[in-house]
Amino acid sequence: MKLGKKTQERLYLAFCYTIILIGVIAVLYPTVWIVGSALNPNNSLFSSRIIPEGASLDNFRELLTHDEYPYLRWYWNTLKIASLNAIFSVVLTAGCAYAFSKFKFWGRKYGMITFLVIQMFPALMALVAIYVVLNMLGLLNTHTGLLLVYVGGAVPFSTWLLKGYFDTIPNSLSESALIDGASSFRIFWSIMLPLAKPMLAVVAMFQFVNPFNDFILANIILTSPSQRTLAVGLFNMVSNQFANDWTLFSAGAVLAGIPMMILFLSLQKYFVHGLSGAVKG
Repeated sequence: MKLGKKTQERLYLAFCYTIILIGVIAVLYPTVWIVGSALNPNNSLFSSRIIPEGASLDNFRELLTHDEYPYLRWYWNTLKIASLNAIFSVVLTAGCAYAFSKFKFWGRKYGMITFLVIQMFPALMALVAIYVVLNMLGLLNTHTGLLLVYVGGAVPFSTWLLKGYFDTIPNSLSESALIDGASSFRIFWSIMLPLAKPMLAVVAMFQFVNPFNDFILANIILTSPSQRTLAVGLFNMVSNQFANDWTLFSAGAVLAGIPMMILFLSLQKYFVHGLSGAVKG
């Protein structure tokens, strides 16, 4: 039996809503579950209810005042590294991407190919080399050493993103500004950067989130407890078989997500436009 056009449209719409609903549940359930675990007064991740009986904020209070776990110190370390990583990555890659996009020079093509090839190799392959170099420079167990690794790894990927966006900006704008007597730096600062705000926001968000998510590099480079980031610190809270503070871990994970949520909500108006511009480029 052949279905009518309206029936087909309704079935298609119902199918789309079903897929969206499944996706929303898949994303929200782990979040609600970890929040429920943080509110659990017992030292267990499992409960018969999503929001456990006797839910309280005791885990958050204990986490912020715990003698063994300097959580606030880890929080500050991560915020500092994430903020500096976002700032330096945006500054370096904006100039680099603009040069690759708008200027003609020898090695331009091979430079972009090199950046692309570098992205094909995961950072873990260079882990030993990174450790040796930082040890030679005396930067092991320092935030400076970890920040250099993050920023260096961000340049190739972010440059490709920003170059694609700069390519969508008409050259006629810079040519008109040159005729009016504007310098190359003035064109870059006053015209190109304001137009590239959506993609700059995307790059900043990616690089801000990275130190919150990274565990392996931070765990190898930072060895003392006071220097740790949140990912390493939270792991050490549950790695001891004699003291698995799972509910404290959950509370710490919930608090760790707050800066990223605030930044995402603040910059969300730029994301769709920025990523669509990079795809077009």
